[in-house]
Amino acid sequence: MSRALDGLLVVDLTRALAGPHASMMLADLGARVIKVESPAGDDTRSWGPPFVGGDDGIPVSTYFLSCNRNKESITLNLKCAEDAEVLDRLVERADILMENYKPGALRRLGFGTERLMELNPRLVVLSISGFGHDGPEAHRAGYDQIAQGEAGLMSVTGPDPAHPQRVGVPIADLLAGMNGAFGVLAALRERDRTGRGQIVRTSLLASVVAAHAFQGTRWTVAGEVGSAQGNHHPAIAPYGLFRCAGGGSVQIACGNDAMWGRLCAAFGLTADGSRYATNTDRVTHRDGLTALLESAFSRYEPDELLRRLADAGVPAGRVRGLDEVYEWEQTRSQRLLVDIEHRSLGKISLPGSALRTFAVDPAGTETETTRVDHVPPPPLGADAEAIRGWLDSSPSQP
Repeated sequence: MSRALDGLLVVDLTRALAGPHASMMLADLGARVIKVESPAGDDTRSWGPPFVGGDDGIPVSTYFLSCNRNKESITLNLKCAEDAEVLDRLVERADILMENYKPGALRRLGFGTERLMELNPRLVVLSISGFGHDGPEAHRAGYDQIAQGEAGLMSVTGPDPAHPQRVGVPIADLLAGMNGAFGVLAALRERDRTGRGQIVRTSLLASVVAAHAFQGTRWTVAGEVGSAQGNHHPAIAPYGLFRCAGGGSVQIACGNDAMWGRLCAAFGLTADGSRYATNTDRVTHRDGLTALLESAFSRYEPDELLRRLADAGVPAGRVRGLDEVYEWEQTRSQRLLVDIEHRSLGKISLPGSALRTFAVDPAGTETETTRVDHVPPPPLGADAEAIRGWLDSSPSQP
C-alpha cells in the first residue's frame, strides 16, 4: 500500500539525534532515506552502554537503534574528491538534503547553499544547528543538555528553583527534529507551487524557546519569571502528583471548576469553600489544597483511588516505569512498539512512530495505511555498493 512520502529521496548528512530523528520521521512515512556517514560512523554508534551484541559479535548501541530505522547507510569522506563527487550525484537526484554541521562547515567542504542549488534547484535543504545560523552565538556547538539549560527549560523543571533539572529524554534534539520535519513538508508544498526548493533552518535553541508555551507568555506578557516547582502545575490546581495509601501516588488534572466539584463530591469535600472555590483560589492556596487532598486520598491504594476518580469523571493516572509502558496493551494498540528483524540481533522491538494514517473510501470506511514493514537501522556503510550501483543506473533530476 502506498504511503504519503513514497517516491521522495532524502540525503541525510546528519548525526547524533535531532537530524536522524527528523529523517526517520520522513522514512516512517515512506521516503527513501540514504544516511551518509563519515568513515568513523555516526557518533551515536558509540554512545552507550547499553550495547547489544549480535551473531557477528559487533556491539550495537541501543541509542543508535532508537533513531535510524528505515534508512540505508553509505560512508563518504567529503574531503576526498572522489567521495564528494558521489555526494554531488546524490544531491542531483534528491528531493531533500538534511545536515546539522556547525554553521559554515558544509560550505567549507564545498557544499554551500549556492553549490547545492546549482546541483539541484528543486532541492529542499534542512539545516539544524545548536543556537541558530546567525546571531552572536551561531558558532556554538549544540548538545541537548546545554540547550535545555541555555533555553530556560531546566529552570522550570525540577523539585524547586535551587535544583534545576534536565528533562529525562533529549527533548531539545527531539523538538528540533520534529520542527525540521514539519518545515521540510511545508517547503515541499511550496515547491509544488513554484518548482523551486528552499532552505529550512531550525535549532535546538529555537525549538525549546518555541515550546515554552504558557511559561513564555508568563514572562513576556505578565512579567513573571517561572521557576521549578516539582510535580504541580503553576497555573492550574489541583493538577499534579498526590500521595495516597501504601506509599503510592496518583496524578490528577482538574482543568475546570466542574471537575473540581466532581472530585469534591466523590471524596466528601466542600467544593465552594472560600479558599478553594475557583482555580485562582486553589492555585493561591496550593499547599493547603495538596494537604487536604492527600489526607482524603490516604485511605485508598492507588488502584482503588484511580477507579474512584474514573467513576467521578476526574482525569487521573499512574506514573509508569518504561518497562510498564511497553508492556501496556494501550501502547501496543497504538502501534507504539514495532517489531523488526535486525541483521545481526535477530528480532528486536523499537519505539514506534507517533503518527497513524488511514485511507477513507467514499462510504467512510477507514483502512489503516501506517507503515508496518520497517527496515532495521543499518550497519555502517552496509548499502554503499547498492547505492553506487543505483547512481550508475539512474538519471539525475532535470
